[in-house]
This record gives sequence, C-alpha cells and structure tokens, in this order.
Amino acid sequence: MPFNPEKFVSQAIADIKAQVGEGKAVIAVSGGVDSTVTAVLMGRALGENCVAVFVDTGYMRKNEPETIRGVAKKAGINLRFIDAKAEFYSALEGVTDPERKRKVIGERFIRIFEKVAREEKAKFLGQGTLAPDWIESGSGLRATIKSHHNVGGLPKDMDLKLVEPVRELYKDEVRQVGKALGLPAEVYGRQPFPGPGLAIRIMGEATPEKAEIIREACAIVEEEVEKAAREGRMELPWQYFAVILPVKSVGVLGDARAYGCTVAVRAVESVDCMTAKASRIPPEVLERVADRITRQLKHCVNRVVYDVTSKPPATIEWE
Repeated sequence: MPFNPEKFVSQAIADIKAQVGEGKAVIAVSGGVDSTVTAVLMGRALGENCVAVFVDTGYMRKNEPETIRGVAKKAGINLRFIDAKAEFYSALEGVTDPERKRKVIGERFIRIFEKVAREEKAKFLGQGTLAPDWIESGSGLRATIKSHHNVGGLPKDMDLKLVEPVRELYKDEVRQVGKALGLPAEVYGRQPFPGPGLAIRIMGEATPEKAEIIREACAIVEEEVEKAAREGRMELPWQYFAVILPVKSVGVLGDARAYGCTVAVRAVESVDCMTAKASRIPPEVLERVADRITRQLKHCVNRVVYDVTSKPPATIEWE
C-alpha cells in the first residue's frame, strides 16, 4: 500500500498526544527536514507544552544559525537557542575514533537537553530519528555500521522519555510528510545534514581550526553545485559536501613549497539513505570547486579529490 502522508500526520499527532498526555516536551531541532517535521508535529499535538531547542555545537554549516531562524519562522516554530560551542570543542578534544566521536556528541546533546528540560519542567524529548538511524546503529542481530548520535550515542542514564514520531519512516517519506504539513519546499526539500554536524566531516580530531576549514569548504561545494544545477549544467544531487582528510601533501604556494591538507568532495543520489550512488558532476564544476577551495583556503588546503564510491561499500558520510 502506498505511503499516505496525510493519514500519517493525523495518526502521529494522536500518538504524540497519547504518549505525552498533559506533560511537557523539549524538541531537539537542527534545522534539517527530520527534526523540523518532528517539531511541527509535536507543536500541533502539544501546543504550548513543547519547547523547541537549537544547539549551536560549533560544527554547523556556514551561517546555519541564521538559516535555522528562517526555517523555524517559516515552519511556525518558536526556537530557544543555546551556544554550546566551547562545551563541544572541549568534549571532543583528543577524540579521533568515529564511534567515540558520535557517542561523545550524543551524550553532550542529551546533557544540554536534560538541563533545558529541568528548567522547563519537561519529561519528554522529541527527536527526528528515522529508520536508517536505528538500523545502522545496530541492535540484537543487526550489525553496527555506525552509531547515530540520536540512537547509539544516547547515554544509558538519560532521564528523559523519547518521542520519535517519524522513527519508522525513511527520508523520502518524511519529505512527503513535510509537504503534507504545509512546509515550504526549501524546508522539506533541504539536503540532509548529519546530526553530529561537521565533526564527522573532519577525519581525526575535530578541532575548532579544522571546523572553520571544512565549514568554508562545504559552503563552496554547496554554492558551486547549486549554481551549476540552476544553470542546467547538471542535476542537483541528493546530498553534496566536503570532507577534510587526516593527510597532508606537498604543494606550491606562490614560488614556495607548501605542505597542506587534502579535502574530498562527495555527492550522491539516493532515495531512502540506505543505498546511494555517486553523482556525476561535470569536470568544469569540479574544477571550479577545487579552484575556489585552494584559493580561499590557500594557507591550509592545497589538494582536492572527488569521491566516486557508492553505498555500499562506502557510507554516504565518511564517518
């Protein structure tokens, strides 16, 4: 039977009301389609008994706080902003293992939400968890591919009860729900962004300095790919971004030898996030991306490569 987003909305609102009752909930909002849809569903179900919270971890996309405010306004969500950059930078100092990184991030998020919940006298936490999140995080007979911060990264002593209305859905279905809720296309159609943010697009230790590098590199990839798509030179991929690798290579800066970082560009086509095929970006677009990255970040990046691996064997994100 085909997925019916209107029917899902009605049932989800009823389920949220039944689960939370007269209680109050804190809703984790990142600005992505999953958390935004969750926030709208919970807002319609609970009204003033829900508080949406955006946490700036320091690993967000370029100008993301401003973008989030715009998304929230269009979606009719009142957001509480928390600047936790210093807290996340400190927690991730010296952490290089991808699984450890995701779990540290997941725990930091929960501790912040617990604090907000105590202030708001809330007992529930709303999350935009999707089916791929808990499938890839593993449980029972399922192997762990990677622990998503909102599943495998949750601390065992968490004292909030989870509300996850889109938990059984895939990304394409969540987009349909967003459309059924009346969200603007630029909100429900926004490209995916990982919950741990740019921290998992930094291979190795996610230092503040590397966060600034990859923030700018990701912005350049987005700008150039979207520009090429608008001009009809290519189809807009499902997801497209940059990754900073834990290797350096020799290059030239002016007339001098340079020893700089390597950035990988990644773009894929997918429907449900469970499988993906590497996108075919025209060579001239890749050249423009590489030129801008190495010019604008010339003192730290001197090489750009393109990832042509599909999922599987790779995952969409590198960590």
